[in-house]
Amino acid sequence: MIEMRGALDVAINGWFAGDLASGSGQYVDHLLTHLPPAAPMVRYSLLLPTGRGAALGDLASRWPGIDPVFLPTPRLPRRLAKLWWEQVTVPRAARQLGVDVLWVPYWAAPCWQPVPTVVTIHDLIPLLLPAYRGGWLQRGYTSLVGYTSRRAIAVIAVSQAGARDIVAHLGIPAERVHVVHHGPNQEDQPVPSADQLAVVRQKYRLPARFFLYLGGFDVRKNVGSTLAAYRSYLDQGGDPAVSLVIAGKLPVVDTAFFPDPKKSAAALHLTEHVHFCGWIDEPDKPALYALAIAFLFPSLYEGFGMMVLEAMQAGTVVVTSEGVRG
Repeated sequence: MIEMRGALDVAINGWFAGDLASGSGQYVDHLLTHLPPAAPMVRYSLLLPTGRGAALGDLASRWPGIDPVFLPTPRLPRRLAKLWWEQVTVPRAARQLGVDVLWVPYWAAPCWQPVPTVVTIHDLIPLLLPAYRGGWLQRGYTSLVGYTSRRAIAVIAVSQAGARDIVAHLGIPAERVHVVHHGPNQEDQPVPSADQLAVVRQKYRLPARFFLYLGGFDVRKNVGSTLAAYRSYLDQGGDPAVSLVIAGKLPVVDTAFFPDPKKSAAALHLTEHVHFCGWIDEPDKPALYALAIAFLFPSLYEGFGMMVLEAMQAGTVVVTSEGVRG
C-alpha cells in the first residue's frame, strides 16, 4: 500500500498522449482532462518524448493541472526506441522526480520499478488471439509485459471480462486487479440538433437511411461478417434503400490481417449499397451515431468496446456479437 503524506505525486507514461488514432491515446487524453479536477490533491507529471510538444500544442490549455516533463529518446528504430522509453527512460525519470507512483496507461510496465507502479491493461489480445501474436519479437514483447505487469503494485482493467482474463491468464491475484470502466467519449455532449445532423450528413455524404459500422479493420473486428450479414439482409427482402455505411480509416493494403472491406463488398456485389466515408472527426461522432438506424459491431474480442457505449449514448440501436468482451 502507498502511505499518503499530503499531496500524492504521480508520474504518467505519456508515450501515447495526443495520439487520438489509437485506443490508448484516446484513453489517456480523456483521463488527463478529467483527473486534475477529480483529484486536486494529486500532482501529475506527464512524461513525454522530446519533440512531442509541437504536435500537442498548448499543453497548459489542453490539460490544465498536468505538468509536462520532456525526456530524450535514443536514435533507434521506433520499436526499439519505444522499448527503451518504457524500460529505461520512464522508470529512471520516475526515480529522479521522486514521485510516489508511476502509472503506465497501457500494457507496458517497466521491469525495473524503483517506485510503486500501476499499469492499465486494456485487453490481452496479443496473448489470446493467435492472429495477433506476431513473430518472435512480438511474442517476446508480450511475454515481457506480462512479466512486468505481475510486478506492478496494482493493475487497472477496463471491464470485468478483462479483469477475469488478467487473473486467469497472467496469474495476477484478483485483489490487485481493479476495474475502472470507461465512460463514453462524448459524455457531456448534448443531443445533436437538426442543424448539426444536417451538417454531418452533408460532410460525409451520408445516405438518407443506413446501418453503421465505425471502427478498425483488423481481422478481429469481423467487418467481413457485417458485409455478409448485409448481403443476407438484402437477399431476404430487406429494404435496399437502407444502405450500409462503413466509417474509419481503411487499410492501405489488403492483407489477411487487415482485409480490405471494399474488396469484400465488391465480391458480394454490394458496391452500390455500401458507402465508405473514411475517418470521422471526434466531434462528429454523436451525430453520425444518431443518424444511423442501427450500429453494427460484430467484433470477436474487445477489452471494452467503446463504440458500443458511444452508440448507446446517442440513442442508437446496437447489434453486436457474443464475441464482444466487456
